Amino acid sequence: MKAGLPVGMGAGIAIGVALGLALDNLALGIGLGVAIGAGSGVAMMGSGAAKEKKKDGGDGGAHGGGASDTSSDCGSSDGGSCGDGGGGGGD
Repeated sequence: MKAGLPVGMGAGIAIGVALGLALDNLALGIGLGVAIGAGSGVAMMGSGAAKEKKKDGGDGGAHGGGASDTSSDCGSSDGGSCGDGGGGGGD
């Protein structure tokens, strides 16, 4: 879900304003609301991305290519001498 941050910020500010009015300190309430809303919005974005990744089948189909980092594929015991790990493509 791409709308995680705006929804979280809106809910956080609404709760913050209510809290600020109840405590008679609106500035503190809005500040806390923005902080709580941003945190919950980022959490919603992260959980939405994890669900989309799981639904799509993992890492987007990037299976294969590049060097392996296991020692059985390379014939050495350090695992790091197989190459540079594939690197990026393009110029």
